[in-house]
Amino acid sequence: MNHAIASLPLLERRTLSEAAYAHLRDLLASGRVAPGERLSLRDLSEALGVSVMPVREAVSRLIADRALEVAPNRAVRVPVMTRAQFRELAETRAGVEGLAAARAALRRTPAQLRAIEEAEAALRENSGTTDLGDAVALNRDFHFALYEAAGLPTLLDVIGGLWLKAGPVINLDLRHSRDRLTAGHALRCHAAALGAIRAQDAEAARAAIAEDIARAADFIIDKGGLPEG
Repeated sequence: MNHAIASLPLLERRTLSEAAYAHLRDLLASGRVAPGERLSLRDLSEALGVSVMPVREAVSRLIADRALEVAPNRAVRVPVMTRAQFRELAETRAGVEGLAAARAALRRTPAQLRAIEEAEAALRENSGTTDLGDAVALNRDFHFALYEAAGLPTLLDVIGGLWLKAGPVINLDLRHSRDRLTAGHALRCHAAALGAIRAQDAEAARAAIAEDIARAADFIIDKGGLPEG
């Protein structure tokens, strides 16, 4: 069983399908499962401490979200994205997440600004960590602290859906290699975004987040890990 799956928390008896869905969304968005990896309903249900039924319902929703797919042999797996698909997704993310950053610059509260500052500092201070799983989580924390400050729940839902699809690619890359952190591009873009949020400069915030997404996409595509298409 994948260690990340085995470490999923046991669920209490409540809306089990909703809880399973939330945990599996986090598993995907945080890049703790790889493109092409098969997911066993039995393993997932054992890890979460529930019967197979709520897990099956959650997985069905994720298939409808196009975050999971059914292989020809009926196995459930994480989709493998082609270069063209990943490039399209990155361009979509740049537009949508850039909008969220621009709105956050204009709408953020002092408390939200502090949360963004703390998330940026945590990732910067841990950029040399040997636990790249921590870097993945801290990168996500920064982005979503920023997007939540936009005060646009519908837009935040859209961004969450995009990260479901992108997470297994972008975060798996970050998890397995420190190159993207040590190159400094992500940290510089994050610092620029934070500076723009402080200054309430919407266009600079938009540009910094768009550049962060574009540079990460170029890095991943240049490494050649995605199939042609």
